[in-house]
Amino acid sequence: MIRSITRRKPDEELDRLLENQDRVFIFGCGTCTTLTNTGGAEQVQAMQEYLASKGKLVTGSTVLPVACDNLTHEAVRAFSGQINQASALVIMSCAFGVQNIASQLQKMVVPALDTLFIGKETGVGQFNEVCTQCGTCVLGETGGICPVTACHKGLINGPCGGTNNGKCEIDKNKDCAWTLIYNRLAEIGQLDLMKRFQPPRNHQGEPSPGKILLEG
Repeated sequence: MIRSITRRKPDEELDRLLENQDRVFIFGCGTCTTLTNTGGAEQVQAMQEYLASKGKLVTGSTVLPVACDNLTHEAVRAFSGQINQASALVIMSCAFGVQNIASQLQKMVVPALDTLFIGKETGVGQFNEVCTQCGTCVLGETGGICPVTACHKGLINGPCGGTNNGKCEIDKNKDCAWTLIYNRLAEIGQLDLMKRFQPPRNHQGEPSPGKILLEG
């Protein structure tokens, strides 16, 4: 199962963002942040108690089925009375959900969470990063294993000199990404791809068009 992985912002940052905002409405999300225990019903209740302890009046709260879905306007309409009483909205969803809600309401929005990465559930409450959405995908030349996320150093030409018995020198419990890539390419008869040099990544990010039209 793939989810947006989030974590709660520090209390100090929330306090700063909500300075001079005395009446708030809280949104949670029933999908990703519920699964990661950062924005489900329990976390929304805990946030309500925290804000009340800071002297804020919580006019209401709800956990949207999917905060990033366009159908959220129906849930927003159902709570319009309580939302209208608030001067700010505290949103416990991924950044996409925050933007989706903000586009529907003329209210200050305060994201309560930081969106970290897209992750795959590998155990109960455990998520491994599978994509950073970097826009420079090299999976076709690495056997479908992402070196940007699987390698602690994010090397797109590897392995480094620190790999030892297939393990990473930074984390000896972690498999070396480039050993995994080598083994995968060997299995599928594509080891020559290891010889292909990948140009340095632009870590500042390429300019984004902001909107993409898919043909078809």
